[in-house]
Amino acid sequence: MTKFSELNISELTQNALSRMGFEEATPIQEGTITLGMEGRDIIGQAQTGTGKTAAFGVPIIEKVDTSNKAVQALVIAPTRELAIQVSEEIYRIGYGKRARVLSVYGGQEIGRQIRALRNNPQIIVGTPGRLLDHIKRKTLKLDHVKTLVLDEADEMLNMGFIEDINAIMASVPDERQTLLFSATMPAPIRKIAETFMNNPEIVKIKSKAMTVENIDQYFVKAQEREKFDILSRLLNVHQPELAIVFGRTKRRVDELAHALSIRGYLAEGIHGDLTQAKRMSVLRQFKDNKIDVLVATDVAARGLDISGVTHVYNFDIPQDPESYVHRIGRTGRAGKSGMAITFVTPREMGYLRIVEETTKKRMTPLVPPSSDEALIGQQRLAVEQLTEIIKKNELNEYMQLAAEMLENFDATEVVAAALKNMTREPDDTPVKITEERPLPMRRSSQNRGSGGRGGYRGNRGNQRGGRPSSRGGRGSGGSRRGREGGSRGGSSRSRSRSER
Repeated sequence: MTKFSELNISELTQNALSRMGFEEATPIQEGTITLGMEGRDIIGQAQTGTGKTAAFGVPIIEKVDTSNKAVQALVIAPTRELAIQVSEEIYRIGYGKRARVLSVYGGQEIGRQIRALRNNPQIIVGTPGRLLDHIKRKTLKLDHVKTLVLDEADEMLNMGFIEDINAIMASVPDERQTLLFSATMPAPIRKIAETFMNNPEIVKIKSKAMTVENIDQYFVKAQEREKFDILSRLLNVHQPELAIVFGRTKRRVDELAHALSIRGYLAEGIHGDLTQAKRMSVLRQFKDNKIDVLVATDVAARGLDISGVTHVYNFDIPQDPESYVHRIGRTGRAGKSGMAITFVTPREMGYLRIVEETTKKRMTPLVPPSSDEALIGQQRLAVEQLTEIIKKNELNEYMQLAAEMLENFDATEVVAAALKNMTREPDDTPVKITEERPLPMRRSSQNRGSGGRGGYRGNRGNQRGGRPSSRGGRGSGGSRRGREGGSRGGSSRSRSRSER
């Protein structure tokens, strides 16, 4: 693979990419960055999760003039979540240049966005409806835009944004660079390319192979507030040798790692805000079995080379199938079996269907263990540990004490006391886990031909076949406005915080 250092990128941007953990360019990045920096129009056909944001983010940052207060680049994204995520990644890519990035989207007070726009952002990332609103109010001036990006164009078509996109593109100078990214190329998207683009280069990337063999995949349907207690009980029942828990945001990772520590697990979190030294220290402890549970964001987990992971828990379902496959691929390596458990809120069931369509594998519904089952799991571990100690036969210094105890107590009582002392009984110590709003409702591709704009309404998780118990020990195996403004979180400030 090509390293970023081979792509004629400035040292400031290379350093920023290195801070983010990026060393080698993905195929879409390799195929797009050089052309993008040359000012060519580009059609990038690639799935979500292939690194598209850096593919267009690097050329944007390389060309932005930070001494110029005008808006120089505009990125149009289908949902507020993607707008926030893209704006944060571009902000991080532009860390060295101190480029000013702002995300604008529906569902947030427009007055706040108008005030932020007065601070002269140079790069705007926004959803079509809110961008058009600002254009009509004349609070967003696009006269000096040099680069226009349409991200997930086919998704915007599915959501009914095509007229808004045409109106926005007509408001941007004709003399500009246009980059269009889409997983598929339906006729209306091709028409946009023909109408608004100048002899575009086509960069087409094949979708990654979706291999998830040797991994038993389960899902747990649960409300947001129930997820942490269920995770605790699953850890007690499964007894993973090494486990990774994936969270959607940096705040989520910090809170989960802290809460797991309170409950008695050896847990540490890694995310984009940690220094490289701290990140390496945590990974070293994990590899050396000094940590039982690693909690991570997708960004922090990029490039992790860890063997021996027995369980992966998706505390938050990822937004795209590639991220899901990337996450669960941390287990089931070298011919060994692994287990992946994904938590899904009722409103996020559409994402589960999309993952299943992509991986061509149905997930098995999992009944969360009860507190009693969790206790049995811990007791079973204590028995294993006690048995292992006996087999090592290193008890000479304790034999006299044992004999004295047996003079005063029944042998069964002594063993029971030892097991009780070694058992980590289920802990209901209160912990603070901030509730995250679910991802915006999304239809699976099977439902996209229906013509409506509404989100995925199906909630058929209980219609499947047998629901196995979680017992079994180790290795067992709406409207446009609604889509733009369906959740809280994120910020329109220059430092957007999608991973907060």
